[in-house]
Amino acid sequence: MDSRAPRVALFTDSYYEANGVARTASNLEAYASKHERPLLLVHGGRTTQIIESGSVVRLELARSTFGSFNLEHDLRYDMTLWRHLARVSGVMKWFRPDVVHFTGPSDVGQLGLMVASRMRAAIVGSWHTNVHEYASLRLAPYVGFLGHERRDALCESVQNSALDIALAFYRPARVILAPNQHWLDVARNRLHKPAFLMSRGVDTATFSPERRHRTDDILNIGYVGRLSTEKNVRALVALEQRLVAAGAPPFRINVVGEGGESDWLRTNLHHGAFTGTLRGDALGEAYAGFDLFAFPSETETVGNVVLEAMASGVPVVAMAAGGPKYIAAGSAGAALARTRDEWLDLAVRIALDPGLRSSMSAAARATALERSWDAVFDTVFQAYDVALDLHRGTHRGRESRSAVVTDRPAA
Repeated sequence: MDSRAPRVALFTDSYYEANGVARTASNLEAYASKHERPLLLVHGGRTTQIIESGSVVRLELARSTFGSFNLEHDLRYDMTLWRHLARVSGVMKWFRPDVVHFTGPSDVGQLGLMVASRMRAAIVGSWHTNVHEYASLRLAPYVGFLGHERRDALCESVQNSALDIALAFYRPARVILAPNQHWLDVARNRLHKPAFLMSRGVDTATFSPERRHRTDDILNIGYVGRLSTEKNVRALVALEQRLVAAGAPPFRINVVGEGGESDWLRTNLHHGAFTGTLRGDALGEAYAGFDLFAFPSETETVGNVVLEAMASGVPVVAMAAGGPKYIAAGSAGAALARTRDEWLDLAVRIALDPGLRSSMSAAARATALERSWDAVFDTVFQAYDVALDLHRGTHRGRESRSAVVTDRPAA
């Protein structure tokens, strides 16, 4: 084990769920194990348990059935998670982290921030989700009776207030990890914190053109992600209508994921095929079977799915907003649209041009091969070192670690 590496406790709002935060957490876990970096991973789940494997310790905290509510179809917020405070504090004293890293203002993140503050550990926060935009978009359908102008004004006010609250949660952090240049600038200008870019890597073995095993010749357009309002998934129905109007050959729109818009899409997407949530090899094979990846979301901080599609050798049409703009800009393997109509036009044009799709496929794969998770987490550990140096400068003369506890606490 590398004795020079900081001991890191990661409090992540997702682990088992199908989202970018969970993918990042699991890949950081793999990185720490591979490089023998000491990591304590704390997350919610169904069972309270401690699992040790090499340099990695994982503490799962059972979420309450009655004290929690759904944020997404597979993600809950437990208002009673504080009942685990003593248990978490005991494990943290035993593990003795130098750095505590939280992924956002979730139930787990709040618990981690509390314990880290009590232990005087160096704190790092990473921005993963545009919760302020989600709040605005989810409110809009319920206040349509106000009229267009008043509705928009209210939603903008809610979005700005939600952003202020979210940023306040990150103020105790020594260093901020940002998913793209926009949030890097926000962290530096509004929080006045050192900020590092925490981009995304991709597993180019799991997501690879070699996993394509399709035998039919139907035009297969794919979407992967949460089926929710903020992902703008109803645009898939508009795409279907445009393809029919353009006289497209037989096609299907393959939807991978679950969420609040599932029922609406199943009712209105007449050429749709719905797989539910897929993981691992099954997800890799689904991507590789797409002829075009159509992603209409405008609220992505990163857009892992765009990178996974490109690694699978699939041409991408996405919005030139948020994460996809930074992931795919400059790649001949992706087309980025500024408006919904432009997105629809690009998707139809690419879908109906096999030669263009072929050239984009090769370029998409080449772009993805330039990214690796090791490079991403090398930068993250540099950020940990900076946070620890800043923390030690402030608390000079104090020991940042808690007293040594030799016996591991029981789960």
